[in-house]
Amino acid sequence: MGGFSTDCPLVLVTGAAKRIGAAVSSRFHESGYRTLIHFNQSKLEAEELYAKLNSLRADSAFLVQGDLNDPSTLDTIVEEVTKLGRLDVLVNNASSFYPTPLEAANEGQWNDLMNSNLKSPFFLCKRLAKVLTQNSGSIVNLADIHAYQALKDHPIYTVAKAGNIAMTKSLALELAPHVRVNGVSPGAILWPQHELDDTKKHKKVLESVPMGKLGCEADIAECVFFLASKASYVTGQTISVDGGASHSI
Repeated sequence: MGGFSTDCPLVLVTGAAKRIGAAVSSRFHESGYRTLIHFNQSKLEAEELYAKLNSLRADSAFLVQGDLNDPSTLDTIVEEVTKLGRLDVLVNNASSFYPTPLEAANEGQWNDLMNSNLKSPFFLCKRLAKVLTQNSGSIVNLADIHAYQALKDHPIYTVAKAGNIAMTKSLALELAPHVRVNGVSPGAILWPQHELDDTKKHKKVLESVPMGKLGCEADIAECVFFLASKASYVTGQTISVDGGASHSI
């Protein structure tokens, strides 16, 4: 399947340079998809992933850079998709995440977290709906189990991800029957960058996970792939991949 061909399905993953985004990109690529890797600041990681995927299959991976908070980035992404000739799967993975305690929260944080987790995915879906419809495509939005159970000191993020789940339900209706729209809510998969050394918090979090362990990026990637390419009669659903942590919600 080497070489450029518009007969080969295309997946676009936002925030694809590392962590869950990179795992999702790799999962689709190993199943024969061409992969459009979106990144913003993680240029080195994006270029490494791009080189790795193309070494496995020539002309199978592509790069597009831009800040999703900037509306012009959506134009750039649409242009790249147009050049590549089709789009079969859109994975809205890019996300900002950091604490915003109520007493210190400000409008700049509100705008950033709402843009990256809700506004940009919504308008990217809108802009790419036509090309996805042409290929009976699929959208998968990355949410969070804290959309169901609020995370202390993260009220803006919690609200944004709750909106993300509502967006998935709404767009599933808007784009049916030609485009399916689903979501995945990760639980304890990767520690946030600002909490990497907080072992006390790690212990507390894992105590609430029935499976008693941290998940991994591949767990999310497999669920995303299933929803996008296998679950042909599933739409409007958001699946929690959290080791059972949300069982009591």
